Amino acid sequence: MISSPSKLFRATPAACCLLLGVSALLLSCKPAPGGAAGDIIKIGEYASLTGKEATFGISSHEGTLLAIEEANAAGGVLGKKLELLTEDTQSKPGEPATVTTKLIARENVVAVLGEVASSRSLEAAPICQQNKIPMVSPASTNPKVTQAGDYIFRVCFIDPFQGTVMADFASRTLKIKKVAVFTDVKSDYSKGLAKYFKERFLASGGTIVAELDYNGGDKDFKAQLTTIKGAEPDGIFVPGYYTDAALICIQAKQLGLTVPLFGGDGWESEKLTEIGKDAVEGHYFSTHYHPDVGTDISRRFVASYKKRFNGKMPDALAACGYDSALVLLDAIKRAGSTDGAKIRDALAATKDMEAVTGRITINAQRDAIKSAVILQVKDGKFKFLETVQP
Repeated sequence: MISSPSKLFRATPAACCLLLGVSALLLSCKPAPGGAAGDIIKIGEYASLTGKEATFGISSHEGTLLAIEEANAAGGVLGKKLELLTEDTQSKPGEPATVTTKLIARENVVAVLGEVASSRSLEAAPICQQNKIPMVSPASTNPKVTQAGDYIFRVCFIDPFQGTVMADFASRTLKIKKVAVFTDVKSDYSKGLAKYFKERFLASGGTIVAELDYNGGDKDFKAQLTTIKGAEPDGIFVPGYYTDAALICIQAKQLGLTVPLFGGDGWESEKLTEIGKDAVEGHYFSTHYHPDVGTDISRRFVASYKKRFNGKMPDALAACGYDSALVLLDAIKRAGSTDGAKIRDALAATKDMEAVTGRITINAQRDAIKSAVILQVKDGKFKFLETVQP
């Protein structure tokens, strides 16, 4: 079920103290671990169901929900039915900490699934770690997420790999020698992906001719893009989210910038083409999955998803949401328990598990060893170009 959105916490010093005190009280009073009341196992989820990155949260939630519903239809897990308790982070800082505390302290969930945006996962991860509640992120790619502790996992690749993929694509496939990098300074995801892209591109003999910043949510990028145009790059790397990326593409076209723009998985949303229209045509991004890369489990997932959500085609984040639930439920089964430590150990032992986005092995850093795909915007659709193995 989807709970009503919480109000945004405003982090004044007094409010911070109050929140920390209330959180400590709630967490000290939470029921003993075990998390399965009667015939129900409670799974928590936090996602951006509203706000500027809402399509991320909606997609990942739908994939997660489908996996939970399918598991219940097959008899549940450990002889118990699953209950998915979902909280909306509203795409806002402050909310992940609030709603994750609620899921753990009030709802007594046995594990938490979320988030897509790395900044929001970085807020929630320490809370899950402190309370020894396993957390599985569907698509947060910043390496720092799983560094929060041994209860924090993910089912996606990380930015050192994604940055390398796009740097190699730029130099080898697009034959780009000079690149401009345009980074969202408010986003851990954007800053991390930019860092790893630059390292690989420079090591491959490329040149960074301009590095400019913006603040996520800005509407006017023309001053920075004018500076970029003056540097005469062969391409522009924009490691941001889809709303900003679409506006950047529009304004780049208006300024006569005709070089390729490219980014990471943060570009993947139907809103990219809805906002950007012909300005995003021909540009590129890396992501986790595409339905055209069809295995048996992928084809079954696409058919089930379309049936469940009125013909809607799943994107990579829906697949990642589905896989995050799949990996968690598999771990609970192998653990034979809803105890947090036992689930954690089973998650850490996940090896060569067949999932929608590919076979998943969790490494010693609790990251998934996964391939990436590169897509191009073509005729308003996302066209599959190639798969890049880790």
